Amino acid sequence: MAIIAPSSSSSSSWCSTLLGRYQVVACSSPSMHLLKFNSISVFSSPRIPPSSSPALHLDALDALVFDCDGVILESEDLHRRAYNAAFHHFNVCCPQSPEPLVWTSEFYDELQNQIGGGKPKMRWYFNKNGWPTSTISSKPPVGEQDQATVIDTIQDWKTDKYKDIIRSGAVEPRPGVLRLMDEARVLGLKISVCSAATKSSVVFCLTNLLGKERFEALDCFLAGDDVDKKKPDPSIYRRAAEVLGVAPGNCLVVEDSVIGLQAACGAGMSCIISYTSSTSKQDFGAAKAVYPDLGSVSIRDLVELVEGMPATF
Repeated sequence: MAIIAPSSSSSSSWCSTLLGRYQVVACSSPSMHLLKFNSISVFSSPRIPPSSSPALHLDALDALVFDCDGVILESEDLHRRAYNAAFHHFNVCCPQSPEPLVWTSEFYDELQNQIGGGKPKMRWYFNKNGWPTSTISSKPPVGEQDQATVIDTIQDWKTDKYKDIIRSGAVEPRPGVLRLMDEARVLGLKISVCSAATKSSVVFCLTNLLGKERFEALDCFLAGDDVDKKKPDPSIYRRAAEVLGVAPGNCLVVEDSVIGLQAACGAGMSCIISYTSSTSKQDFGAAKAVYPDLGSVSIRDLVELVEGMPATF
């Protein structure tokens, strides 16, 4: 594992050289007509068949797979605020308190690093601390169906609240994410996003943060709704490899937490970490590399990391 801090170096010089060599790039989506690297534009044409693409042959890397929350956007506190708003809206009161439930920043950091997915978080919490009363159910739900109704109702309202926060325009992608996706696209790598969150929430976030063209050009997009088990179970990454049509060992996953790292490794994929303030102290010993963000990371760096030799493009 390499632990890498930001440097002042930029990928713009090698990127300019790369674009000088490869002016046209075949793209998997007819809607993806323009890729931008800072002030440089690369046009793609759906009329060019894949066999005509100038994409390089890479022995050990076929796809980049991104987590969403924590990787594409630093979202955990946004989720926490949305959950607390939902708890207040439905007057969700657990047995130990007559006041609506509030998840503190400190508690949520621990919770989200242990349990993947919003519904599993609530179910774990209520199983441990007692099922709540609420305006959804005046008595604590007992049966599985009633408990699911409470969780689903809270989650749906929370998702709408989370979308309102994203819609406000106050949230931006984390450093380097969009550039790295575009650089990977130029090299002909497949690009996927796999999130444990609710699909409608992730679609909304990605279309707002990536832009419609980048989102529609993704080779694979999976959310928590698409698999039976959440991270750290590797199901979502195994499914992504199947959809992408590549070997798991030829995928590089970008995660922010040990839960995601365990899921990626369990699927037989390499993984790098772009940590957040809430995950920075976790044990990332199984990662290929650990970064505070992707602002100083280029696709050249990742190719060399996975291929184990200097990149020649």
